[in-house]
Amino acid sequence: MYAFIGAGNMGGALARALCKTLPAQQVILYDILPEKARALAEELGCIAASDAAEAVSQADYVMLGVKPQMMKGAMEKIAPHLRDNTVLITMAAGLTMDSIQRMAGREHPVIRIMPNTPALVGEGMILYTTNELSKGDCLKVFLHDLAAAGRFMPLEERLIDAGSSVSGCGPAFADLFMEALADGAVACGMPRAQALELAAQTLVGSGRLALEGEHPGVLKDRVCSPAGTTIQGVRALEKGAFRSAVMEAVIAAYERTLALRD
Repeated sequence: MYAFIGAGNMGGALARALCKTLPAQQVILYDILPEKARALAEELGCIAASDAAEAVSQADYVMLGVKPQMMKGAMEKIAPHLRDNTVLITMAAGLTMDSIQRMAGREHPVIRIMPNTPALVGEGMILYTTNELSKGDCLKVFLHDLAAAGRFMPLEERLIDAGSSVSGCGPAFADLFMEALADGAVACGMPRAQALELAAQTLVGSGRLALEGEHPGVLKDRVCSPAGTTIQGVRALEKGAFRSAVMEAVIAAYERTLALRD
């Protein structure tokens, strides 16, 4: 049985993925906004809990979809109602597994994940790490149950924040780039819907090529014919410090994540 404390965008995406593997009645949803949990439960056929304590008291796995600033208060409410072997799954940016343990007031298996919004369509990139108590069968079960969310990458906890600055924040950066590509096409006379489809599929296809093992620089060079059109576009991006701007966006997101620990 899984209980979700928080049924927002990310929690909702993972609940949808979970219900593709497990019977919906094995998923309990709670949110501080009851109507949000009820609406998602009705959509998926899950159970909507009236309070957080009720939700976690029945759960083997508790998904903590709570903002970092609100985690301490949420844990104070649910900690007395957790079973001894309940697995805590946190997706809060910046909060370590040790922080979650301290908030729980006793030792629990903890799995720390950093998912991203493409999990909504089964194309997520989910980073994860575990404490000693969660290694073994409970991790295997979790990875099996959430497989429909997308790809999973194990990382040392010290790298989770850096990785999430790419995969967790990256969809917003990619969306900006996608919109800009489409805007450029619209400026050249193309209808908006067709421009967006071109931009979106281009990013999907380019990503899949990179996942096949080719370095992005090699893929870029293949498109850039001598004295061709693409290299002139690349020149314009470099003139605008495109790569530096993207790097700065990732670093800024990482630095903000570190600040959430304080």
